[in-house]
Amino acid sequence: MTVQIDQVAHIEKSLRRIADIVKQKGREILNEFPITPPQFVALQWLNEKGDMTIGELSSKMYLACSTTTDLVDRMEKNELVERVKDTKDRRVVRIHLLDKGATIIREVIHQRQTYLQGILENFSKEEIDFLEKSLSFLNDEMKRDSETWKSE
Repeated sequence: MTVQIDQVAHIEKSLRRIADIVKQKGREILNEFPITPPQFVALQWLNEKGDMTIGELSSKMYLACSTTTDLVDRMEKNELVERVKDTKDRRVVRIHLLDKGATIIREVIHQRQTYLQGILENFSKEEIDFLEKSLSFLNDEMKRDSETWKSE
């Protein structure tokens, strides 16, 4: 099947606009918490992937190690994360998500989901099912493509 370029352009634009709205809504929600958007992104990575080194976190966030170190210093001061020695190699220091950081992640994501739930109230059950299935399929295809691209 050949996908029409005007459809692709429309889908890309819609996805970009949706991502912008979600990001903006997320920033509004973050204003209720004592963290910055980059700190939230770092907490999300730690919540999703577990303990990481500064280098690993820097790579995920596309930031310089020095910038990530400053970010982690502020988060550690606010008791969101802590530095811990790796059990297998004492020279390696990992960043560990603390309960306060995990609680912020849960609360912000819950508020985002509540926002989305309110928007989806205008959709039928069939539309929601189709949207969920389509987005899941798109995500899987993009992940698969990304993994193929990395291995080349």
